[in-house]
Amino acid sequence: MEFVDSIIDHLDKINKLLKSTHFDFIVGIIINIFLIMLLFKIVDLFSAKLKEHILEKDSKNQLIQFLPILDRILKFLIVFFIVASFLQSFGYSVASLITGFGITGLAVGFAANATIANIFGTLSIFSDKAYRIGDYVIVNGVEGYVEDVNLMSTKIRTLDQFLYIVPNSSASNGNICNISAAKKRRINEVFTLTYDTSDEKLERAIHILEEILQKDKNIHDDYVVFADTLADSSINIRCIAYAKTGSYNEYKKIQSVFLLEAVKRFRAEGLDFAFPSTSLYIEKTGAEA
Repeated sequence: MEFVDSIIDHLDKINKLLKSTHFDFIVGIIINIFLIMLLFKIVDLFSAKLKEHILEKDSKNQLIQFLPILDRILKFLIVFFIVASFLQSFGYSVASLITGFGITGLAVGFAANATIANIFGTLSIFSDKAYRIGDYVIVNGVEGYVEDVNLMSTKIRTLDQFLYIVPNSSASNGNICNISAAKKRRINEVFTLTYDTSDEKLERAIHILEEILQKDKNIHDDYVVFADTLADSSINIRCIAYAKTGSYNEYKKIQSVFLLEAVKRFRAEGLDFAFPSTSLYIEKTGAEA
């Protein structure tokens, strides 16, 4: 009988100890920790799948830079809502906690307004695929090659090798011209011939230019060659064509090949290029006897 009373006494002490240490509170903490770890794992899997999906469509898509930020935001929200729910279940006031976060967030928002604006500007640039590293662009009057695009700014190297750092908030709200995104580049050249060029040779000049354009595989078929204007010192033949490239350097090479071939063919056909000139006519008058 004394043995039974001893066991009951010990169980009563253990029960009081568990109550004093809030055993259910500890169990709740452990359960919520495992829940947080599980949800973190799901977020990691989601982030990995999203990254894989983006890379499959475009290996150079710069939206990947935002994945770590998205990952941290989701994990923060998971921790916040689980902890808030847990504290609420034990009678703690979560409203004051949320209010505190709201006030803190407001203060941080005012302090980091420019930073947040730049981040959203970066997101806008990436989502619109406005430009990427290596593109030749004009952003808010700054012209050059894009050297770097980060969460805060875009670095542009001009042809004079000056480095401009443009805030992404300003870039996204301004005018962006991505010259490298051009699918084709226009060749617009005028060939000036002298006024003493015969009708046959004028027509031959047009045919020569058409032959050169037709044979050049780097030029689209939608070209046009025509007699443009009768200038002060020349008969002008205009050629409008489109090179099959968006690259400025490649475009200039194609244009150069076309011009050199045109000059070569014109000289071989005896077609003389005109240059600005002035003819002076002196009227002779006889003296009266």
